[in-house]
Amino acid sequence: MPLSQLQGVKLPASADFHVHLRDGPMMELVTPTIRQGGVNTVFVMPNLVPPITTVDHALDYKKRLQAIEPNVNYLMSLYLHESITPETIVEAKKRGITGVKSYPAGVTTNSSSGVVDYTSFYPVFAEMERQGLILNLHGEAPSKGDVTVLSAEERFLPILAELHARFPKLRIILEHCTTAAAIEAVKQCGPTVAGTITAHHLSIIIDSWAGDPFCFCKPVAKTPADRDALLRAAASGNPKFFFGSDSAPHPSASKRGGEKIAAGVFTQPYTTQVVLDSFEQAVENGVLKDEDITPEIVEGFMSKFGRAFYAIGEEQQEFIKVEKKGEKIVEILKSDKTDVVPFRKTQETWTVTWL
Repeated sequence: MPLSQLQGVKLPASADFHVHLRDGPMMELVTPTIRQGGVNTVFVMPNLVPPITTVDHALDYKKRLQAIEPNVNYLMSLYLHESITPETIVEAKKRGITGVKSYPAGVTTNSSSGVVDYTSFYPVFAEMERQGLILNLHGEAPSKGDVTVLSAEERFLPILAELHARFPKLRIILEHCTTAAAIEAVKQCGPTVAGTITAHHLSIIIDSWAGDPFCFCKPVAKTPADRDALLRAAASGNPKFFFGSDSAPHPSASKRGGEKIAAGVFTQPYTTQVVLDSFEQAVENGVLKDEDITPEIVEGFMSKFGRAFYAIGEEQQEFIKVEKKGEKIVEILKSDKTDVVPFRKTQETWTVTWL
């Protein structure tokens, strides 16, 4: 049975505060699917090749995205790199850039130019604090020594605490939280720190990606207890937690193997739908109660809290209707140049209709 309070309900359009839209043929394939997922606002990640380290590059990328799908509000970011200076941050603020994304060197797709030493960026963070730009953290320690993909997030959390202590007015987002420890770390920080939670991490666990490369992402899904902590945070009504899909498309061949399986789960055409699927699954498993998943809870997590943290409004508010009526996720999206397999392919999901 679908969630009783949501069948046929009207909701504000969702906002997705963590998306990968790639470049070239993949960008052309996936960008038109944003609104299919009930989303009209996205925060775009800068880990292209080469990474987006200048304001001009970010704004050129935005123009190309707008040419493909003009009915989406694209919030643009810079890639934290040694070439980024306080002067870059001042220019970014003046020209409408929203945030700066930090990748620890080597932890995920296209992160080889990432951060080795956070202290070297303290002058940049201080200017971001003054200018009101957001610091978006990929919260994993690199896998070396005794650090593995299963412990990488938890081992990163002291860096979050240190940055927040040094820059208490800097808005920081711990992106794609995957552990109960991450949820608690965000709660322990002040109101300038928030955490995003993805659609796929609300449902999958270690066993999911260990047996299915299309569920393999970075950070990897963890234990059932961690997944349940994410579900409770997403359904808690706590404004420190909001939606960021981390939808990350890769051609199907790169997900099926070769030298290395690409890390990333593609949810873009079904982001709102998959979150509702995950809540529904959680109710069936007794993790959440049906009465917990109200329209207000969904609106907060999928739209209201993130928009408030980013301090953005909508020039013209849009609405969607959600209902369960037997729609199935497609098996693959294709163009004549590339393809991508969606998360939960062929499974039944919710239907989103724009009003």
